[in-house]
Amino acid sequence: MLRLTLRNLLARKVRLVMSGLAIVIGVAFLSGVLVFSNGLSTTFDGIIYGSTPDGVVRAQDTDEFSGGVSGQSAQAMTPDTVEALAALPEVARADGDINAGGMSLLAKDGTLVGGTGAPTLAFNYHDGPNMAGDEILLLKGGRWPQGNNEIVLDEGAAEAGDYRIGDEVKLLAPFGVLERTATLVGTAEFNGGGTAGATLLVFSTEGAQDLFFQGKDVYNRISLTAAPGVTQRELADAASTVLPDGFEAVTGDKVAEESQDAVGSFLDVIKTFLTVFAIIAVIVGGFIIVNTFSILIAQRTRELALLRALGASRGQVMRSVLVEAFVLSVVSSTLAIGLGLLLARALAALFRSVGLDISGDALDLTSKATILSYVVGIGVTMVAAFLPSWRAGKVAPVAAMRSDVAPERASLRRRTVIGAALLAIGAGFAVAGLAQSNALLIGIGAVLWILTVAATSSIIGKPVLALCRGLFAGVFGTTGRLAGENALRDPRRTGATASALMIGLALVSTIGVLAASLNKSVDDVVDEQFTADLLVQSTTFLPFSTEVGDRIAQVDGVGTMSRQQFTTAQYDGKAAYITGIDPEFGSIYHLDVLDGTERISGDQAFIGTDFAEKHHLSVGDTLPLAFQGGKKLTPEVVGIVDDTEVASEVNVPLDQLAEVGVLRQDTSISILLEPGADSSTVRDAVDDAAKSVPIVGVYDKEEFSDQIRGQVNQLLYMIYGLLALAIVIAVIGIVNTLGLSVIERTREIGLLRAVGMSRAKLRRMIMLESVTIAVLGAVLGMALGLLIGVLLQRVLKDDLTSLGLPVGQLVLFLVIAIVVGVLAAVIPAIRAARLNVLAAIATE
Repeated sequence: MLRLTLRNLLARKVRLVMSGLAIVIGVAFLSGVLVFSNGLSTTFDGIIYGSTPDGVVRAQDTDEFSGGVSGQSAQAMTPDTVEALAALPEVARADGDINAGGMSLLAKDGTLVGGTGAPTLAFNYHDGPNMAGDEILLLKGGRWPQGNNEIVLDEGAAEAGDYRIGDEVKLLAPFGVLERTATLVGTAEFNGGGTAGATLLVFSTEGAQDLFFQGKDVYNRISLTAAPGVTQRELADAASTVLPDGFEAVTGDKVAEESQDAVGSFLDVIKTFLTVFAIIAVIVGGFIIVNTFSILIAQRTRELALLRALGASRGQVMRSVLVEAFVLSVVSSTLAIGLGLLLARALAALFRSVGLDISGDALDLTSKATILSYVVGIGVTMVAAFLPSWRAGKVAPVAAMRSDVAPERASLRRRTVIGAALLAIGAGFAVAGLAQSNALLIGIGAVLWILTVAATSSIIGKPVLALCRGLFAGVFGTTGRLAGENALRDPRRTGATASALMIGLALVSTIGVLAASLNKSVDDVVDEQFTADLLVQSTTFLPFSTEVGDRIAQVDGVGTMSRQQFTTAQYDGKAAYITGIDPEFGSIYHLDVLDGTERISGDQAFIGTDFAEKHHLSVGDTLPLAFQGGKKLTPEVVGIVDDTEVASEVNVPLDQLAEVGVLRQDTSISILLEPGADSSTVRDAVDDAAKSVPIVGVYDKEEFSDQIRGQVNQLLYMIYGLLALAIVIAVIGIVNTLGLSVIERTREIGLLRAVGMSRAKLRRMIMLESVTIAVLGAVLGMALGLLIGVLLQRVLKDDLTSLGLPVGQLVLFLVIAIVVGVLAAVIPAIRAARLNVLAAIATE
């Protein structure tokens, strides 16, 4: 029996290839995601552990991702502290660090290098080791910086900026003198994993001090190397005894853990994002496998009946089908795993284009990825083939005696009842989700709906099929009616084939509704809250030098100008988002005050409603805010305002931030023009004042909305691109179904040709049948996606305040579905048209 099964399998090579393609694509993407995810983790772990010393001295109330000079405390330590640490018996060496953020590198042509993904890191060079005893930085070319105006870049940044060793590098500083230059003397990377897309700006210690501390001989961090036999904990405890107030000593392991936590949350989002699409692709592939094996069993009813008549048991017949599925899954999964390596590199190239560079050496196929890919590939295929194999085992031996063998079809009544019950359960989850404002419950209901509609599409989709039959009959005559009848002849098959496309378009439509709602919400919020004539802010959302605002303030026609500075502090043990505002803020923005006043001065603050409710605060309470270096602010709450995009959860006078050592920078500048000023002329002048700083953009209300929508659409297009995998698999399913259907209807096609149907009309009939399947999948998918998207918007109405319907996109999706139907029919239609008429009629 096994030999017969394998021989039958190899005798149908085309069927094997077509059946396996769906699972190959799905598992290949899963394998690629697993390889890419491992590469992400390996790259960042290498950088983190390769750049972390045994111990670190830093300002209190900080961590590795809120440290640095930019937007943070300017508190620093003197060389005396470094010497005191180096003199401890537990310390082998102590090296003064200057770590800063907010620097920007400009290319030779003045454009910004980096800034769209990984950060720009600026620091001084020393040869202190990491916790493994190796160098933290590896020199790739040239030499290390020595003079005040020398710099080392990473190779990627040097190439992107078109710089060679000896060139003058253009820099933008986050404070003080804005435009700087330095001579490129070398290139380097982190020991243990390249740079992951980060831009490295490495200065000499004197150069960094001149740049960030006005030439003062101080450090804002100290790296510690433990003496032989001293643990990291012993090192940190010993260092704590000689530190000045406002600083702490922590172990290298803690620093690495903080870095991993901060980076890990970002990486987890990427991994989850990609894994979801891999799962979708595998599920869609599973539907194709179910449909394919169902058709194959229907076509081989007589063959299976003969096996039963010759003594094969139900179990043997069932196992023979499962063996075919197993062989198919093993072959497909093996190919998919190899293809997954290529997809992982394609994903790496995609993320490299947005600033996240993954080391090619880290993209290796691990045993975990291999095993999981095989488990998923084989598991999904076997589960998908189980029901068709069970039906195969039920074929009666007497069926072999009949010349017109037709598969036995059970009534759709039970499927209808079960489907209705599951749809009702999904509706229950949706209602509960709306009542509780719980998106998870909506998601559970949506999954139930999608899977149930996929399983019952043969019932739900009959009106669509009937409509297509009538439409095609009116336009194409008899050919169109035959195409419609063929689709209606076996609604189970048509529905199952359309289900794969339906799942993909349901997800695409849901995302489309959410994206349209987000864009509309942005427009409404900007229209309501954006009361400034112009807004100046960094395109990378980082603070920038106050010199930009000083230049703009000199522009004729600029009336009221308000500056805001964003930073963070600790409140009640958690990070709180703080905005420093100046007295002109209230002249430009008019907030919805729920209690008290938004006019603040001195030791006062106003807060947002969510922050007030979360921490049970009211007017008159004090806010103990902890900044880096142990500095404190305790402003009194004098107002509670409705949450707004133009203010943070906590807002204090701008001069209060300077009192706790936060270096003065601007995060945004809001401008009202003088009465009677020509807006176009003033706008051009403000642009000129800021044009030498490419990290800063000038926006009016419409441009600000466009900028945000552009970011939303960029993510949307990436999601659409990944969901296109499901569409591709669905196309394969339609091609597979039509191809097998042509084989099944060989005699019928021969008779149609014999009674006068031309090859062109036959091809048209197959094409229209394919279009019918695609339209069914599109209509069901878009209707379901529209419903799910609207429900999710209602649950998320606090953020998605307005409902947007992507009517244009939905029309485009329908057109794409028709095109998909036409393209999917090409090969089956050509094959049908080439059949020999007499041979086709003689086929049993």
